Amino acid sequence: AAPRYICTYYDVIEYLNISSHSKLHAHILPKTHWKEPMEVVVDFMLIAILSVEWTNTFATWDPRDFCNISKIVLPMDSFWSPPIFILERVNEQKSNLEYIAVTHNGTFNTTLPFQVTLTCSLIILKFPFDTQTCNVSIASFLYPVTDLSMKVKRTPAEMLVNSQSFFLTDGEWKFTNLSISEYLEEIEDGQFPVITYMISMERRPTLYILNLILPTCALYLLDMAVLFGPSSLEEKISFQISIILGSSMLAVILNNMLPTSSNEPPIIGTFLLMIMAVLDTFFLLHHQHKSLRLGKAFRTVQQGMHTEPPTTTNQAMKHPTKRTQEKVQQTKPYWETPEQDTVLIVLEKVLLYSHFFLSLFFFAVISIKWSN
Repeated sequence: AAPRYICTYYDVIEYLNISSHSKLHAHILPKTHWKEPMEVVVDFMLIAILSVEWTNTFATWDPRDFCNISKIVLPMDSFWSPPIFILERVNEQKSNLEYIAVTHNGTFNTTLPFQVTLTCSLIILKFPFDTQTCNVSIASFLYPVTDLSMKVKRTPAEMLVNSQSFFLTDGEWKFTNLSISEYLEEIEDGQFPVITYMISMERRPTLYILNLILPTCALYLLDMAVLFGPSSLEEKISFQISIILGSSMLAVILNNMLPTSSNEPPIIGTFLLMIMAVLDTFFLLHHQHKSLRLGKAFRTVQQGMHTEPPTTTNQAMKHPTKRTQEKVQQTKPYWETPEQDTVLIVLEKVLLYSHFFLSLFFFAVISIKWSN
């Protein structure tokens, strides 16, 4: 009979005793010495690929005995694999092709593409010129550090270069940095290894500048021009109402853009509230205009009663006129005297100039915070 050559993958699987074992290799930590921790190497790319590598000393063979076969691909449940968790995970979509590559020296490698939704703590104080940092923490809380240790495969600089080459460049966010933190998490009476990837992304502000900041600044400049311009009181009041409506619409747009989980309001939101504060000026102008008009009407009536020559009709209306004069005398303390008119005018100027200088101060604060 012709000699049988051991040159198939099936022969390697038979040699590793995978086809006949009772799943013990898939559930037991593959360590030759129980006191030595098993090392798991983790690699991460922002394109949503998680690569895990470890060594199983019970799954080795000599390639020379199998026609130089040095690598085989097996299902994930054929051997033990480290249980890896992403702590910030909310939702996850993984590939159904769960296979591992096994080399002759016992090195196992699994690379799984997946899409995961994470929870991030957002700081929107400098919106839309903000930079956000999201963490991806990878841990295995089934085995303490005495049984299983984790380390990264590549340096942060190498991972940053590879991730930037795959990251979309025309989206809302710009990928800026990636750093790594390795630490031990204390849980009850054990320590567990955790690797955290800190991903920094910068928001592209062009869309928000065109749709939010420029209209807000335009409303503000028009507001200042009307307040310090020679317009009549009626025109100022009408324009202030339009300013308030426009600011309210921009505030609604800003509220729909921003998440509700932030602890600090954005600077631009405070700016919108400041513009809506012109409502105080509107009430002051309205009160002044109403008071001046009422005082002018009363003074016209009083002046007409004193200057109109007596006639037969006036003599007939003598007693009603006296009653009218008595009512006028009773309401005289509420009239707008010239001194009161001066006070209102001074108060209006104080409010307008205060509005102007506080606005300049607020613009300076916004510029400093956004530049930092």
